[in-house]
Amino acid sequence: MQRLYVDSSKCSGCNACRVACSLNLFGVNNPKMAALIIEPHFPAPGVYTVKVCTQCGDCAKVCPVDCIQQNDKGAYYVVQEDCIMCGACVPECPEGVMFMRAELVENTAWECDLCGDCVSVCGTSALWIAEVEAEKA
Repeated sequence: MQRLYVDSSKCSGCNACRVACSLNLFGVNNPKMAALIIEPHFPAPGVYTVKVCTQCGDCAKVCPVDCIQQNDKGAYYVVQEDCIMCGACVPECPEGVMFMRAELVENTAWECDLCGDCVSVCGTSALWIAEVEAEKA
């Protein structure tokens, strides 16, 4: 099983990862529709905290219609056509990266599907994908 890792100290706040993510998930250039968060620490210039899905599965455990599944990488993702927008998954996410915002995306929740597009566009190498077991070593 793999997951997305981040070193926030390397983040420049450019949002390229969020653009790549929204393009992958929804085919639009809208960082608000990304499945990761970049939090700036004002007034400290250039200091950010990046939040990403840790693939804990808490969201899937509470989904009443089982629309949160795992792909072949072990990443949880939302089967969008099955989502009933109940919102049960959103408060369960310990990282705050499970989303449901009807004003942006109608009829579905969303989260990271571990596509890797964010990693490929990150110019500072702040993001990478690795096996979960490597974290325990």
